[in-house]
Amino acid sequence: MNNLKEKYIREVIPQLKEQLGYKNNLAVPRIEKVTVNVGIGKVVHDPKFLDVVVNTLTRITGQKPVFTKAKKSISNFKVRKGMTVGVMVTLRGNRMYDLIEKLVKISWPRTRDFRGLPLKMISNQGNLNIGFKEHTVFPEIRTDEVEVIHGLEVNITTSAKTKKEGILLFKLLGFPLQEE
Repeated sequence: MNNLKEKYIREVIPQLKEQLGYKNNLAVPRIEKVTVNVGIGKVVHDPKFLDVVVNTLTRITGQKPVFTKAKKSISNFKVRKGMTVGVMVTLRGNRMYDLIEKLVKISWPRTRDFRGLPLKMISNQGNLNIGFKEHTVFPEIRTDEVEVIHGLEVNITTSAKTKKEGILLFKLLGFPLQEE
C-alpha cells in the first residue's frame, strides 16, 4: 500500500474526525482525483511540441494523456471548434497518491525559492490548484534531454465542503502551506 494512503487512513482520518466533529469515516474530507493539464495555445500548429507535451505528461503521471478540444471558435485567438487546445491526465487511486507524494517530497523541494504554498491557492470548496512554470521540477524529466520548456497545472480535487476543511486536510497530509 502507498505511504501517503496509509498515513491518511491511520493518522489523518482520526485527527479530522476529532477536529471537525465527524462521526463517520466516509464523511471525512478526502482527495478524490488529481488532474494534470497543459495548455498548448500559442504553439497549436507545431506537432513536434504536441509530441513533447504528450511524452512529458506520460513520463510524469505514468498514464497516457487525453487531448482537449475547443468547444467553440474564437477568431481573436485563432481557435476553431474541434481544434486541440490542451492535453490532460486524470489520476485516481494509487497513481494519484504516488503523484501527490512526489510533489510533496521531491518536486517542491527542487523548486527554486519555494517558500510554501500560499493559502489563496486553495479554493472555497477546498480544492488546490498549482501552476508550474517549468516541467523540469519533476524527477522523471532529465534536464539534458529537454528540448522545449513548458508549464503545467496540477489540480487536486477533494471532497471538502469548505476552505477550512481543505486547508486542514492538506496540512495533515504534509503539504507545505504558508501561514497566514
